[in-house]
Amino acid sequence: MPVHWYCLKTHPRKEDALWNELEARNVEVFYPHVRVKPVNPRSRTIRPYFPGYLFVRLDLERVGISFLRWMPHTRGLVSFDSQPAAVPDALVQALKAKLEEVQMERQDLLPGVKRGDLVQVDAGPFEGYLAVFDARLPGTERVRVLLKMLNDRNLSVEMVANQLRMVKKEAGRWMPGGIPGESKKPR
Repeated sequence: MPVHWYCLKTHPRKEDALWNELEARNVEVFYPHVRVKPVNPRSRTIRPYFPGYLFVRLDLERVGISFLRWMPHTRGLVSFDSQPAAVPDALVQALKAKLEEVQMERQDLLPGVKRGDLVQVDAGPFEGYLAVFDARLPGTERVRVLLKMLNDRNLSVEMVANQLRMVKKEAGRWMPGGIPGESKKPR
């Protein structure tokens, strides 16, 4: 029988332990996970993308189902009518690509931006607006900005950090043009 990917069920919160166990036994394993910045510094910084599941690539006829069934922290293979379900290689490759994309989005999205800096909204309902960066919201990829609205009022808005980009400051002036109606750095 050829080598295929299979989906392996784990005990709750045992994905890391099973991943380590499989790697120690030289089994090709794909553990879909993402790095997070939890509010509590003692919380896990790696979270499974599919809690309770890993993917293994092997020849089941050669290895045997019991090898995976009796391994610590496992609940066995995902099966239909008592037959382990093979996962297409293309699906696993697509998952790997998607996780890479998600991880890139979760990296520090606005490096060097601090309170009072000018940012531009590049997506969402406020696309094209300039705003003043206010704060990063703990435990999320969201930030708070102040949008200049009518009557010189600032509106506090929370949004995803990847919708913003920093506006560069050149020769003591904010570019491009700063906030409409202002000629100096925002307060």
